[in-house]
Amino acid sequence: MSAGIETPVKPAGEAGHWGADIRSDVHVRIEPCERGGIDIELESRVKPYYGESIRRQSEEVLEALGVKHARVAIHDEGALPFVIAARIEAAARRAGLGEGTRVLPDRFPLPEPSARDRMRRSRLYVPGSEPKYFINAGLHGADAIILDLEDSVHLNEKDAARLLVRNALRAVDFLACERMVRINQLPLGLEDLEEIVPESPDLILIPKVESASQVIEASQKIAEIKANYGITRAIWLMPILESALGIEKAYEIATAAREIAALTIGLEDYTADLGVAKTAGGAESLFARQRMVNAAHGAGVQAIDSVFGDVGDVEALRVWALNSRAMGFEGMGCVHPVQIAVIHQAFAPTQAEIEKAQKIVAAYHEAERKGLGVVSLGSKMIDAPVVQRALKLMARALAMGLVH
Repeated sequence: MSAGIETPVKPAGEAGHWGADIRSDVHVRIEPCERGGIDIELESRVKPYYGESIRRQSEEVLEALGVKHARVAIHDEGALPFVIAARIEAAARRAGLGEGTRVLPDRFPLPEPSARDRMRRSRLYVPGSEPKYFINAGLHGADAIILDLEDSVHLNEKDAARLLVRNALRAVDFLACERMVRINQLPLGLEDLEEIVPESPDLILIPKVESASQVIEASQKIAEIKANYGITRAIWLMPILESALGIEKAYEIATAAREIAALTIGLEDYTADLGVAKTAGGAESLFARQRMVNAAHGAGVQAIDSVFGDVGDVEALRVWALNSRAMGFEGMGCVHPVQIAVIHQAFAPTQAEIEKAQKIVAAYHEAERKGLGVVSLGSKMIDAPVVQRALKLMARALAMGLVH
């Protein structure tokens, strides 16, 4: 820290938020100067306890970014170190400093790689610009967490949010949740990939896809970045169909890249594209959802339904989720943690379904033991597709802990 700071020579850069209603975040303002060293002014609710730690980390991040002379104002609202680092880096970049330099927090051990066909009943959306939701996101028990860089992030915050999400992928333990990131619509999404892919997310959602070429472009970009960083673990793709054109090209999109694990639909944008209102019954989107399910199953990937936006109507959510499962969907999105348990229950096999599948599987194994080419259950012959469906249902029931 130095006295006698010179007059700023470039516009200041700011990032983050502070105020009475803000928590787990920090606001950083950096004014570049010609000389005079670094002068940090720090305000924090926890200054007596962590003030020196915050100041020391800030100096280290600024040094790593190559910032040598600047006035820095920090208003801390209980931010964790990975958030502080992301906000300082974003503010520095906005001030025209530190371009091309990343300051990364220590990496939390990566979880086991995600399987292409892993269970994806629920995926909880978390705004990528709101760190207060990151830390406990895994505690809600969703199958996946989506760190969102698209619709939930204001256009002016896209650059800062991608740094925040990048750091969260390194520093936050999301427990057993699959770590997903929804990038922005291409071509902006390609900039997101530059920051996100090096941190090995499990799956990337590509929004507003209307052609196979968009998926191919994203897939090639990911492959290029993985090669540059020596990443060998899988990063799966989930294109989102959100327009009439996207639905018309569903199968083409679903088969565009071998990394595609699932296909999903965004009903808010789809109904807007049709010029109709989105209803709780979903009659206006029935054709689109059926066509998408058929395309996904035809391509051998999972079909995942849209979110249900009315958080307060749990019963309507239950009905929607049960209908989704009956249509062939394997899961859906969540906009609030309260929806997770309802969705998991709706997508779980019933006891009657499990018992029937157990009998079919037992008959199948008995036929195999006897060397029979035909499976029968009582007086009925069981076709191979029925056996495969029963095996899949039992595997799903086992994964959900419904059988042992």
